[in-house]
Amino acid sequence: MKTIYDVQQLLKKYGTIIYIGDRVADLELMEAELRELFQSQLIEVRDYQTAILLLRQEIQIQKEKRMK
Repeated sequence: MKTIYDVQQLLKKYGTIIYIGDRVADLELMEAELRELFQSQLIEVRDYQTAILLLRQEIQIQKEKRMK
């Protein structure tokens, strides 16, 4: 898993497709969904950690873009 697209594909495996229209809100909702999948023991620790890291990095990038 190396991109946000990969995270979206992981969520899609579990029937979750997220699109609100606000990129940061989409990413935050993906993070919440991943947390639920992890707590339900449906995804591996490594996949969860990697996905969360990718999402948080992208959230930071998007927030910095908004500041400019």
